[in-house]
Amino acid sequence: MILPDRISLSPDICHGKPVVKHTRVLISNILSELATGASHENIIANYPNITEEDIRAALEFSSERANFESMTYEAAV
Repeated sequence: MILPDRISLSPDICHGKPVVKHTRVLISNILSELATGASHENIIANYPNITEEDIRAALEFSSERANFESMTYEAAV
C-alpha cells in the first residue's frame, strides 16, 4: 500500500492535502506538472527532495482516488 510508504495526509501539513511523505510537496503539484508535459526528471529537478518512486506513488494514489470518487456533470448552457 502506497499511502503509508510514500504519501502523507495530516491536518497539520498543507491543510491536510496529500503530500509526498516527509515533504510539503503536494500530490496535486506533481500531477499538474505531469499534465503539462513535464518529465519525471524535470519534476525531480523542481522538487529535489522527491524521487521517481514518489512520482509513481502520486500517480497510483490519484488513480485509486479516481476509482472511488463520483462526479456529476451539468450540461453546458
